[in-house]
Amino acid sequence: MIKIRLSRGGVRNKPVYRVVATDHRAKNKGKFLEVLGYWYPSKKIFKINKEKLEKWLKNGAKVTQAVEKLIKG
Repeated sequence: MIKIRLSRGGVRNKPVYRVVATDHRAKNKGKFLEVLGYWYPSKKIFKINKEKLEKWLKNGAKVTQAVEKLIKG
């Protein structure tokens, strides 16, 4: 199953997250299929490519709760 989830990066106390499409069995910082966007919580910046997101959703990908909150909020 493909999931749309957050992948953490950055340094200690300054996280940066990428919104990625990945296999649900892959590690959080492991391999991913495609980067869909990013989130900088400290700067309150969230960008996502809606076209890529729709493509993955049409192919049966599931969105995690964290990404769903970011998209709606």
